[in-house]
Amino acid sequence: MGGTIGYVWPIIALLTAGLLAGFAAGLFGIGGGFVVVPALIATLPLLGGDASELAHVAIATSLATIIITSLRSVFAHARRGAVDFETIKVWSPWIVMGVGIGIVIAARIPGTVLALIFGVGVIIMAMHFLFPFLSGKTVGDQMPRGGLRVAIAGSVGAFSAMLGIGGGTIVTIVMTLCGRTIHNAIATAAGFGCVIAIPGMIGFMIIGWGQPGLPFGSLGYVNIPAAIAISSTSIITAPLGVAVAHRLDQAILKRVFGIYLIFVGILMIRNALSLQPLI
Repeated sequence: MGGTIGYVWPIIALLTAGLLAGFAAGLFGIGGGFVVVPALIATLPLLGGDASELAHVAIATSLATIIITSLRSVFAHARRGAVDFETIKVWSPWIVMGVGIGIVIAARIPGTVLALIFGVGVIIMAMHFLFPFLSGKTVGDQMPRGGLRVAIAGSVGAFSAMLGIGGGTIVTIVMTLCGRTIHNAIATAAGFGCVIAIPGMIGFMIIGWGQPGLPFGSLGYVNIPAAIAISSTSIITAPLGVAVAHRLDQAILKRVFGIYLIFVGILMIRNALSLQPLI
């Protein structure tokens, strides 16, 4: 009985994290990884496990939650005819290749370094939201081809796998620079989230299989209770975030989210350097 009660608060914390992550994902038009990873870093210690493994578990579990949110989003966009499935088709092999590279790198570095990479990556992404100097600019009217496509798609896959994100922000920037409308870019980026998250989740399961010191309920580096809890509640609040977003000024929202990313990035870097829990 005592053991069962002991897991009540972790479950409540994870359900709450899912509510917040879903709302923020809908509000800011992202897959949620930038919200889910720090939320997991904060709540996973309640499930036990070695602190040195938390970054790997948080990133892997974030990828698992992105599968659900990405599928839900891309189906909704597809009903409006906004998804460029041809781009997803031709870019997917190189995205998956990049994910594999990211998984291999993540398997070879300690959790503190992975947390440091996440913190730095988040701050870099914050610059896009705080200073959207690329907004409205184009460099051509076609998506990259040949070696440039391989390089960009591979980098997106590797970067996203190592940060536990769906790559939506990066893909949207690339597509709008290539003359696509913002609606087409966002809708197509949602499809890429699933392409990144599925092999990413599987890869983290494999490299984490049999690792000691993982939190309760982990399958490899993917924590199943956390993934289920966050996905189940984020689906509820994501539409609420979307509704609020349409009522507020997007420029202000992007800057608020940029400030949030700076805050999260600093916390993650501090956590990595001090080897202390996030909160």
